[in-house]
Amino acid sequence: MAGELLLDRPADGVLRLTISNPAKRNALDQAILDAIAVVLRDVGGARAVVLTGADGMFSSGYDIGDIPEDVFAQEAERLVAHPFTAAVEALEGCAIPTVAALPGHTIGGGLELALACDLRVAADGIALGMPPAKLGLVYSHTGLRRFVDAIGAPRTRELFLTAHNIDARTALTWGLVNQVVGASDLEGAALDLAQDLAANAPLSVRGNKRVIRELLAAEGRLDPEVERELIELREASFHSEDMREGVRAFGQKRPARWKGR
Repeated sequence: MAGELLLDRPADGVLRLTISNPAKRNALDQAILDAIAVVLRDVGGARAVVLTGADGMFSSGYDIGDIPEDVFAQEAERLVAHPFTAAVEALEGCAIPTVAALPGHTIGGGLELALACDLRVAADGIALGMPPAKLGLVYSHTGLRRFVDAIGAPRTRELFLTAHNIDARTALTWGLVNQVVGASDLEGAALDLAQDLAANAPLSVRGNKRVIRELLAAEGRLDPEVERELIELREASFHSEDMREGVRAFGQKRPARWKGR
C-alpha cells in the first residue's frame, strides 16, 4: 500500500505537508515524493510551508527494503534518482520559506529531505542519522554537498562514515537543526516559526532565499569530468553485491557480511 502526503492549512498563510506511510515508518515512496514535487509547484497563495511526518515519525528514508532482488539495482536507483531528486529540488527551489518539523526519528533520505528545507525544528529525544555506510550505498555528491554546506566537512564525515545516529540536542550543536523543543510543543513551535516567516516582507524573503541558494550553488560547482566520475561511482554501488547484502542485513537487524564488490 502506497504512502500519501496529507495537506492542510493550519494557520493563515501556512501550507502544511504531512508524510504518512505508517506501515513503513513514513518511508519515502514514489507516491509521497511525487506529491511533494507537484504540490510545491503551486502553493496557492501560501507564504510559508511546513513539512512534517505523521504518527510520531518524520521519515525512515527511502522505501527500498521490499524491492525484489532481481530488479533491486534498477528499481532502487530509479526511486532515488528521479522522484527523490525532484522532491528535494522542489523544496530547495520553493520561492517561499520552508520549515521541517521533526516529531520523531529522521533517517537517511528523510534527513536530506529535512535538510532541503530552510529551517528545522526537532522534538527533543529523536534520532537523526545517515545509514548509507551500513547499506553499501555511495551517497550522491549533491546530497553530500547539502550536508557539507549545513554542518561542515568534519561533521559530514562523522555522520556518513560512522553511520551513527545522533540525538536532537547534538544535532542542534552541529547546526543540523535550528531549534529543539519538547515533543508536545513541536507543532506549536513549527507553526509559530512558519507564521513569523509568512508575516515578513515577501520580496525580501524570496530575494534573500534566492541569493543564499545561488551563493551555495556557485561554491559547489564541480568540473564536469569529476562530476561524471562521482555519478558513476554512485551508480556502481547500486549494482554491487555489498548493497544488496547491506539492505538485507539492515532489514534483518544483523551485521552485514561485506565482500567489497
